[in-house]
Amino acid sequence: MRVLLVSANREEVNMLTLPLGLACVAEATRSAGHEVEMIDLIGRDDADLGIGRAIDSIRPEVIGISIRNIDDQNMDGTRFLLDIAGRIVSLCRAATDAPIVLGGAGYSIFPESALAYLGADMGIRGEGEQAFPALLERLSKNRPLSDLPGLYRPGIAPPTEWRPEPQLERLPWPKPSCWPQAQRSNPQLWIPVQIRRGCPLGCVYCSTASIEGRRIRTCAPDKAAERMDELVRAGFSRFFFTDNIFNLPPSYAKAFCRALKERGLKPKWLCIVYPTRLDEELVRLMAEAGCAGVSLGFETGSARMLAGLNKRFSLSDVRRAASMLAEHGLPTMGFLLLGGPGETRESVLESLDFAESLPITSLKLTVGLRIYPETPLAAIAARRGLIPQGDDLLRPRFYLEPGLEDWLRETVQDRARGRANWMTGA
Repeated sequence: MRVLLVSANREEVNMLTLPLGLACVAEATRSAGHEVEMIDLIGRDDADLGIGRAIDSIRPEVIGISIRNIDDQNMDGTRFLLDIAGRIVSLCRAATDAPIVLGGAGYSIFPESALAYLGADMGIRGEGEQAFPALLERLSKNRPLSDLPGLYRPGIAPPTEWRPEPQLERLPWPKPSCWPQAQRSNPQLWIPVQIRRGCPLGCVYCSTASIEGRRIRTCAPDKAAERMDELVRAGFSRFFFTDNIFNLPPSYAKAFCRALKERGLKPKWLCIVYPTRLDEELVRLMAEAGCAGVSLGFETGSARMLAGLNKRFSLSDVRRAASMLAEHGLPTMGFLLLGGPGETRESVLESLDFAESLPITSLKLTVGLRIYPETPLAAIAARRGLIPQGDDLLRPRFYLEPGLEDWLRETVQDRARGRANWMTGA
């Protein structure tokens, strides 16, 4: 079948954001024997024209649209981003009768409400590398769709749950040709890679389980290093691991770093680490394998708030992790997420003092927690009457402990003022 895939994301936050998930789906779809055209709307002023030309050129039989972001997650002056995808759906509807299928991380969090809002024909929740080619096979043969896991359709009961692939090396990676060749020397270009999926940690606000499942699944270290080698040989030198928790399990992270070293690879790469289960050996291996920066999400400097957010580490774990990263010369960005359930003025000041005392390079401060469906935070907010019962939460809603609103914003701004390495907002 002839397939058009469109990345609806137009947000550039901190770095040039490339559509990793959609590129994986494109590769899987080509491998299944279909003709695929992929359009990334980042940086394009002619988005409407580009989509129209692609439809005229390939006359797609199916159109897939990837939804990465529902909103900008900024409580103050929130931007609702789903209308960008709505415009793409309208453009496609006007130009062709091809069925429109939604997917992507943002869609997976809101499979029913986003499908209804955008008026598409179908949506796939979860990993699309297997589900989308399976859908195309059924459409091409006019076979029933009712038993396809993770496939949502308007007015039809939710499907059986999608089935995560336990061995990620079985899923295709995008070929180097997927990424912008002309920008290989651009210092803002960090190629996204993912070598593990899923998170069992259950932070009260987190939506990762809706996107990737709760079980950690990994790509074999040697295979992951081999794929990195292919990208390096193609001329790319900077990478960003999208894995939510690079250092879990530690044995896997160590094996992957060793595999990079054994291949003689030392590209620059960034990652996100969990503050616990990070030891001296792993930090040393990361530095030796080319790690150029780390995001350390500790979210609070209050032991009581750590428990309330269901964080499975202590403040001493955070301090130890930050110290080890600094000792090995790894620039580290810390994160504070303020205003959650049970937050008080005392805990906020405790968090700000704690963050200030750490040997980190920079700090990102966020006021208010975006409330996602199927999370403990949504249940807490509903129980306290902060959101209506049954709210689908597609329109952004945030948790900010009542009574802290103005004081918290002013306090954060005051503490960040004059500190160039402290950033506020989403």
